[in-house]
Formats: sequence, C-alpha cells, structure tokens
Amino acid sequence: MPGTFEPLPGGGAAVALDDVEISIIRSLAVQLLELIGPGPAEDASGDPLAELFAEGPSEPPADPVLRRLFPDAYSDPEATPGRERAEEQKAYSAEFRRYTENDLRAGKRDKALAVIRSLDALSAASAGEGGAVLKLSPEESQQWLGALNDLRLAIGSRLEITDEDDTDLLYRLPDEDPRKPMVMAYLWLGGLQETLVATLMP
Repeated sequence: MPGTFEPLPGGGAAVALDDVEISIIRSLAVQLLELIGPGPAEDASGDPLAELFAEGPSEPPADPVLRRLFPDAYSDPEATPGRERAEEQKAYSAEFRRYTENDLRAGKRDKALAVIRSLDALSAASAGEGGAVLKLSPEESQQWLGALNDLRLAIGSRLEITDEDDTDLLYRLPDEDPRKPMVMAYLWLGGLQETLVATLMP
C-alpha cells in the first residue's frame, strides 16, 4: 500500500503515509488555503445570510495559480475572433465569476481543510511511530480527490505546465535544477490522485 490508495471494504480508500509525506501534503494544503484566502467578511449587521448573497469579484485573479484554479467560464476573449465578440465573452465571464467565485473558493477551502484535519488526526494517532495508514470514508475520499487536483493545478501552474509534453520534460530535469523538488511533488501527487480515482470507480 505504500504511496498508493487502495479501496476499503464498504467504500472509501486507504493509503500508508510516513511522517515526511504527511508533512509535505499538509504544508502544500496550508499554502493552498493561504493562496485562496479567507471567505467574504460577514455583514456588519451580523446577518448570517449576508455572506450567502455577497457578490464575488468580476475580474480574473492576478496570480496565475488562482487564474488556473478559477478560470473564466467562457472562452478566452483573446482567442475569440472579432472585438465585439471578445467583449461579449468578457462580460459573460465577469458576470458568471461575480456570482460563482465565492462559492468555488469556499468549496476549495473546505477540501483543503478536510485534508489538513485528517492528516492532523493521523499524526496525533501515530505520534512517534513514523507514519500510519490514512483511512478515508467515501465522502472524505471525494474531498481529498478535489484537494489533490487543486494542488496539482497550483504546482503545475508554477511550473508552467500546459500540456502532456511539458510533463514529459519534467522527468528529464537534472537534480540540481531548483524546480526539481516541486516537480517531484507534482508527480507524486499525480500518482496519489490516479490511484484514488481508481478506488472510487465502480
């Protein structure tokens, strides 16, 4: 089981993680949380519905990682022929973003937090043992799957990976390349994600 998810009887998945692996995944999940940022502040009136109806941003994020995590809903205006059509696509994307991005951010925050909490519980239960087997319920498995995907998108964006050919080049990076640790994390998370998907397939 080391390094790969396996299905649990009755649903869910399990994977053996050592202390270093736990620390890496937790650190990446925390960094992702910091990047996504907090949710919209509650209305000064204390109305719990205020956050529910708060409008999000209408412009794409400046950070390329956030642009990858929260892409425009419509095609890239620069790739659309005709200025009028491009402006129309931009307006549609801005409107869609305004009403959906807060919820999308909240969902990604929840998934990252679920990963952090399950790893913290695992570390507490296996203190001094050098690692343990993480067991996830079907719901937790889905949360992990979403978080692993977000982490790979974030790292892939930092590495400027845009297609499969870029991934092939990563395998040939020399050990002294400063991107090597990030590449290794990207490939390792990809393996975890792939085996988790396999456990969730009927």
